[in-house]
Amino acid sequence: MIKYLCMRYRVLKKQNSSAWCIVCGTKNDSSFKARFYECEKEDGSQVLLTIFSPKDIHQSYPGRMHGGMSAAMLDESVGRAVCIERPGTWGVTFDLAVKYRKPVPLDQDLYCETVTTKITSRGFEGEGKLFTKDGTVCVTAVGKYLILDPTKISSEGISEENWFYVDEDLPEFIDIC
Repeated sequence: MIKYLCMRYRVLKKQNSSAWCIVCGTKNDSSFKARFYECEKEDGSQVLLTIFSPKDIHQSYPGRMHGGMSAAMLDESVGRAVCIERPGTWGVTFDLAVKYRKPVPLDQDLYCETVTTKITSRGFEGEGKLFTKDGTVCVTAVGKYLILDPTKISSEGISEENWFYVDEDLPEFIDIC
């Protein structure tokens, strides 16, 4: 049974990565090495599309991604979606509600599609889903974030050494079939 036809995302921009983050860290051997793309869907709505491939190191039961790792992936993805409407906005999570619907498989490309649902002067809210190539939604999340000045997030500060654009050939479209 086919879950849905191909989904097409038009890529508008790729977001930065960090060096040591567990989700996107380019130097962290335990990282998902996730890639974040600001996209437009066929209906014209804008979303953040995250692409990653969990490995054995991310598992709980054999062949399944750990629930905490699923939550971390959605937390990061939902928290980054605000940059579509407000570039350069940094936030820290103060509430995250996660629903586990299906086991999350390992060793294949997985996706998060996230959006911001509310922005105020002090914070923002968003939601998202983690799904497989065939469209099976495995985990959903709703999060609330407090907006912070990036200089107050880390004593080390945010710099080009730990927050940077990873050069790649940017695709015009990402098709998930």
